[in-house]
Amino acid sequence: MISFDWDWAFVFEILPMILSAAKVTLLATLLGSILAILVGLSFALLRRSKLVLLRVVTYWIVEFVRSTPLLVQIFFLYYVLPEFGISMSPLLTGVLALGLHYGAYLSEVFRSGIDGIEKGQWEAARALNLTTYDTYKDIVLPQAIRPMIPATGNYIIAMFKETPQLSAITLLEMLQVAKIIGSENFRYLEPFTMVGILYLVFSLVAAYGIHCIERRFPKEGFTLR
Repeated sequence: MISFDWDWAFVFEILPMILSAAKVTLLATLLGSILAILVGLSFALLRRSKLVLLRVVTYWIVEFVRSTPLLVQIFFLYYVLPEFGISMSPLLTGVLALGLHYGAYLSEVFRSGIDGIEKGQWEAARALNLTTYDTYKDIVLPQAIRPMIPATGNYIIAMFKETPQLSAITLLEMLQVAKIIGSENFRYLEPFTMVGILYLVFSLVAAYGIHCIERRFPKEGFTLR
């Protein structure tokens, strides 16, 4: 019969350390998500530029980022850039790597959402002599956002689950702290189990939140101010 040597006293002892590390994990995810959305939208708009060279360069940047592993990008930013005089903290490196990596993926989500707007909407904007900025702000993006919410939410949740890779550059997120606790106490069952449960809980809460946002978001869109 298999038995697990689960120690509740040890769990309550290390719980504050795990929860403190969870704040770092959530912070990296939040900042990385904001950056990814900004980068993704920028890339999506650049892909629609009238300048052929700009479209081509943006396309290859997106493909390069999407086609290389996130861990390689993290190592490059943290270990290679200092050779060129650019040094960043583990948290800043992680946020930048997550934002750029998932921004490349979100750019395709955003581009697809924008391309899904009916041609008549663009023609109506031109008939009203709206500027490109006003066309995107008042007509295109308000209608394109709702269909993009599910895919965007999925990528953000995926980003959250990728944060353990930041432990490779010594960021004290949940997995790294669990490793340290395990090596110091020679007990890995409790810390790793707790980290796994926290990832599961946070992911489920995020998925439910995204579902609620999608349901409450007006189908006809809204006006950006």
